[in-house]
Amino acid sequence: MLSVISRVADLAMAVLGALLAAALAAGEFVWLGDVERTLLGFSCVLTIMTFPALGIYQSWRGKPVYDLLLRATFAWLLVESAGVLLTFSIHRADSLSRGWLAYWAACTVGLLIVSKALVHTTLKLLRREGFNQKTVAIIGSAPYATFLIEQMRGRPDAGFSPVCVFDPAASHAAMEGDALLGVRIERDFGLLAEHVRERAVRELWLALPISQEPTIHRIVTEFRDDFVNVRFIPDVRSLSFFGHAVVDLLGVPAINLAASPITDVKVLPKRVFDRVFAACVLVALAPLLAAIAIGVKLSSPGPVFFRQRRKGIDGREFRIYKFRSMRVHHEAAGQITQAQRGDRRVTKIGAFLRRTSLDELPQFINVLKGEMSVVGPRPHALEHDDIYKDLVKGYMHRYRIKPGITGWAQVNGFRGETDRIEKMSGRVKLDLYYMQHWTFGLDMKIVAMTLWKGFAGANAY
Repeated sequence: MLSVISRVADLAMAVLGALLAAALAAGEFVWLGDVERTLLGFSCVLTIMTFPALGIYQSWRGKPVYDLLLRATFAWLLVESAGVLLTFSIHRADSLSRGWLAYWAACTVGLLIVSKALVHTTLKLLRREGFNQKTVAIIGSAPYATFLIEQMRGRPDAGFSPVCVFDPAASHAAMEGDALLGVRIERDFGLLAEHVRERAVRELWLALPISQEPTIHRIVTEFRDDFVNVRFIPDVRSLSFFGHAVVDLLGVPAINLAASPITDVKVLPKRVFDRVFAACVLVALAPLLAAIAIGVKLSSPGPVFFRQRRKGIDGREFRIYKFRSMRVHHEAAGQITQAQRGDRRVTKIGAFLRRTSLDELPQFINVLKGEMSVVGPRPHALEHDDIYKDLVKGYMHRYRIKPGITGWAQVNGFRGETDRIEKMSGRVKLDLYYMQHWTFGLDMKIVAMTLWKGFAGANAY
């Protein structure tokens, strides 16, 4: 029923958008001409075919709304473009106002975004209040069932309500009591099937290992004639540092166990922001950069920039730029000594640059070259990578995305020297958290926190 209402609403938005566009183009309310009405009718028919094909009317329960809005925007632009091509094919394009077409695209996209965002938000609020719930029965071990129950209760706006847990491999002693986090426990398969049918349970989640194929087959066979969604949710938490996204690989569904959680489509705003922000910083701070360069050159003999090989995305090496803050010196091959408090190698101007993080400004050149991002895990010297990759769990997974000038770890106090494994572990933990929960909004928050807190730090020396 909701899907039908959504389709009717989208057609209404297209019609309303066309009328608003005509009023904006003419400066007053006017009816659509013959060509506009023909194009509108064709677009409505194409909307009925195109929107479902792009998954707009699927259930968006528990899914990000921005994905829905992007799909709706793309779908309408595709529909209108197809309509314009039709007018060319019947040689009526000269009768169409380009202004009206532009207004129609903008008005309809705006109306679709507002209406869908409003509906999505309203449904989330209703679900938070206990309405529009989908009851869920979980079949799996107690630890993983507990995890799924906590996930459902942590996201009440998704509208999933656990009502039953069944562990086919557990003994009576393995699951104490008759409830798990307040959710009823069934130990008999027959009673489970009866409970699912009596309570009209709509979701059956199989939280089982793939090795239990006979059990999975039995459950699917048992409920093949019931209108219940049977979903297989394998427990792969211990195998991956990131979310277990299901991707299409040669037409076959695959679960990412160790892959970048930030896809190319999602990362597009980040890429645009990086290049624009880096260019603006370099241009705006050009006088300051020139003054620092002169100061570094006068402080001690040697080059203005310190360049060092670091790992970038997917382990690709690049040379990172910094203002030189130490006197030129040589170290044994394969050895890197981190700067310490009172380090005699640091020049006077270098100490100031390091304390204020001004020595990091040339890294915006790396950002402009596409080797780094404004926000991301900080890259370390290759020698440190060789040391910590075997000591800190998940250390090398930080390089699944571009390294950054600032990051979630830095704004949470993990800056400067990592003289203990505990410090590096804390930094890596925050970096992995950032990667798991990345959004463009989180990037903007980190940039704002960096500017608010300043670039200086007690651990920077």
